[in-house]
Amino acid sequence: MDWNDTPLQGGSPTEAAIRPVPQQRIREKVNECMSRRDYPGVERVLLYWLQEAREGRDLRGQLMIRNELVGHYRKTGEKEKAHESADDALRLIGQMDYASSLSAATTYVNIATAYHSFGEYKQALPLFEKAREIDEKHPGADPALVGGMYNNMGLTCAALARYDQALSLYRSAMEKMALTPNGALEQAITCLNMANAVEGKLGLEAGEKQILDLLDRAEALLEQKELPRDGYYAYVCEQCAPTFAYYGYFLQAEKLRTTAEELYHDRT
Repeated sequence: MDWNDTPLQGGSPTEAAIRPVPQQRIREKVNECMSRRDYPGVERVLLYWLQEAREGRDLRGQLMIRNELVGHYRKTGEKEKAHESADDALRLIGQMDYASSLSAATTYVNIATAYHSFGEYKQALPLFEKAREIDEKHPGADPALVGGMYNNMGLTCAALARYDQALSLYRSAMEKMALTPNGALEQAITCLNMANAVEGKLGLEAGEKQILDLLDRAEALLEQKELPRDGYYAYVCEQCAPTFAYYGYFLQAEKLRTTAEELYHDRT
């Protein structure tokens, strides 16, 4: 995300008084830790730079780091810490007066996704709706981020048994991800989400053909040779394996788990 699409922090303090934190370097360090599954390292990096951003009166930097922390605590299952960072991120959006910016939309999606992961579906959906309103009106919206919004919003609708809405959102996600580099990974995830929604709507027996078609499509997307076999590819393999196993694709599930472990091992 580009956090520089916002005005200066309300004109107070002045630009000269702000000491911005190195956002790109922080992201790179976080990604490096993530590629090794060093979750304690991720937290240490982010909390260190959060304090630096506070001392430097860098509100943009604080917002970026709070977003990273929300995602981190979602992955580690630390609900209270995720809520703390989410609340602070929303406070910062209000303080900087850019609730209609693309960065705000990404923040809403990030927080809503965390709420979803903790089973707080009714709290998540209004935030997804706010993000969708911004993204669909903004000509500069990144297709990858919009596709991620559709996908995650679809998951929340499916959790609330709103299966037709979920499937419509997943189809929109597939269209957006087709426009992004290496979007096949996200499309594979969306195919598996669609399979789950079809089962929820029709049942396993009535939805069998659609489900198997979606699983085959996801498998083909994951096996595209041009996809970089990096830490993110390993993460996606790890996330997709349980769904393949659930539907009886045991060999594919084991292949994905093995691939993920090998890639993680190569990066340690």
